[in-house]
Parts: sequence; C-alpha cells; structure tokens
Amino acid sequence: MRKSTSVIRFFEHHRWLLRDPRFRKMATVRIVAARHALAAARVRRHARTARRARAAHRRLLARLERSPVKAICFVFRDHCGEALRVARCESGYRTTAQNGQYLGMFQMGTDERRLFGHGPTALAQAKAAYRYFVRSGRDWSPWSCKPWY
Repeated sequence: MRKSTSVIRFFEHHRWLLRDPRFRKMATVRIVAARHALAAARVRRHARTARRARAAHRRLLARLERSPVKAICFVFRDHCGEALRVARCESGYRTTAQNGQYLGMFQMGTDERRLFGHGPTALAQAKAAYRYFVRSGRDWSPWSCKPWY
C-alpha cells in the first residue's frame, strides 16, 4: 500500500511524464497498476475491519446469552432496574422457569410468546419481553410482579 501511494504521489508531482509521448505508455501502466493495488488494499482492510466487528459482536452476544442480568440491561436500557426487579420476582432470572403456561424469565404466556417471540436464551427472552413492554405502553401492567413492590 505504501509503494502504491508513493507511485501515485510521484506521478502527481511529475505530470509531464504522463504527457510526454516517450514515457506516456509506461507511466500510465504504472499509475493504473498503483491505483488498482491501492483500491484492492482498501477493500482488504475494509473486509478485515468488518470481520473484526462481527467477531466483537458475536462475543458480545455470547456474554449476553450467558448472563440474564446483562441481557436484560442491554435490551431494556433506561428501564433496566425496573426490568431486573420484575424478572427477579417472576422467575429469579431463570430462563427455564415455568408456571403452567407461563415460561421464561418474564413468565410470558402462550399468546404473548406467539405474538412477541420467545427463545431459550436470556437475550431472546429479554427481547420478547421488551417488545411486549413497548406494546403495553411502556408500563408493567401485563406482569403480576411490578418493579415498585
């Protein structure tokens, strides 16, 4: 990449080589090759950056799926404390909690799971509960446990 940049910079300062018929063909070949090499290096660098970002995102999701508290706070953000109190009251943060038809950390019923989703991980259950929370007007009326108890 450094060599390509210096070749391009050289021809920017020596434009007469691109105009002179004796050097035009070779100068054009060199500058075109340098531009292509530079573009390819940028593409490779962008791909490397994207791979690193995807890997970091996968690591974040793995941490969130292992920790119910982190998953709830990640999803509920400003309502983290309230959501933690509701989930602790409803299930003790257990993703496998069950009470009749009610399942998961937020003890969502069959109809709610059908409408808002559900999953085996803390992150999936927190996302489903957040969708239900937003749909209910951002209050805790659907849950029997309230954050102020």
